[in-house]
Amino acid sequence: MQTVSETITQAVSSLTLRPQSQPNGPQADGEIYKYSHLLPVFNSEHFPPLEPFEHNDPGHRALSHPDPRSFLRNATRVTEIQPVLGTEIEGIKLTDLDNNDRDQLALFVAQRGLVVFKDQQDFIDRGIDYYRAWGSHFGHLHIHPTSGHPQGAPEIHLVYRDANHTFNFELDDTTTSTHWHSDVSYELQPPGLTTFFLLAQPKTGGDTLFSSQVAALRRLSPQFVAFLRNLKAVHSGVAQAEFSRTGKRGGVVRRQPVEHIHPVVRRHPVTGEEALYVNKQFTRRIVGLKREESENILNFLFDHIAKGSDSQARVKWAPHTVVLWDNRILTHSAIVDFGESRERRHGARITPQAERPIPALKELNLN
Repeated sequence: MQTVSETITQAVSSLTLRPQSQPNGPQADGEIYKYSHLLPVFNSEHFPPLEPFEHNDPGHRALSHPDPRSFLRNATRVTEIQPVLGTEIEGIKLTDLDNNDRDQLALFVAQRGLVVFKDQQDFIDRGIDYYRAWGSHFGHLHIHPTSGHPQGAPEIHLVYRDANHTFNFELDDTTTSTHWHSDVSYELQPPGLTTFFLLAQPKTGGDTLFSSQVAALRRLSPQFVAFLRNLKAVHSGVAQAEFSRTGKRGGVVRRQPVEHIHPVVRRHPVTGEEALYVNKQFTRRIVGLKREESENILNFLFDHIAKGSDSQARVKWAPHTVVLWDNRILTHSAIVDFGESRERRHGARITPQAERPIPALKELNLN
């Protein structure tokens, strides 16, 4: 009897040997997919609950540097994507950055929220051991409880969709593929600086939207923000686990789902900026409020985040692009608009955990 891991790996591998007329389309007869070693597997391994740890943010170290943006010294172009969110950098190889440069990068990502690096094939081709070392500089690597990962590398979260398979947390009973979320916000210590890149992408489509929760909060009235600072909300991984238990996404749950309480408004530990910290995918209810009160406030905030184009940026995935964002102050959504092209979208995420969210209101009790 085949294991789940064997069944899915064989199914996807058989697909990768199809004809390819061009790099990002169907594959040519007999051609091996370059990143087949990074295809998702779903095996029967199980992990214990995550243990709390002390997070030391590398951005703090950069604050004492005489020139905390000296890592940009070799950049040929630095372009702001939007005034409040996102910077695109050209001319720098991430693989050339030393530890001091990486500290400065962490600070820069915290300040700009989203940083896009072009022409990073060397980074992408370094492989799993390099991904682990890179991510570990920024925090304790998270192991996702339900997603696919490369064989033997549970620390690398994969997204995958092609002509016949999807191994993503995708909801097909809604009118849009846009689902704003902050990655695994249900963990006690959710991610901080996150690195993501595509190994294969459609010729067009499959972009990613990002929204600044700092800018979204600033759009609200001071009186309402003062009220929100007093609130805390439950973030839950139960629905994500149940999605996999129905046989979707690969059908495995490696760690029992958890729920944790986080502040509705959090403070960034390095910049001190305040940001909304709710998302439609994982935030379930506001503690201490009646159901109707909680639902109305959360739905207003979800709608505010989704409609705030002046707080958003869109990343189009040119080959060999690497994107870093601060998961503490951004929400994001993939756009699944390429289904009819039947092309592959295969990505890898390196996801270091950070601190337990710090309330903007110091007196807020999260117990």
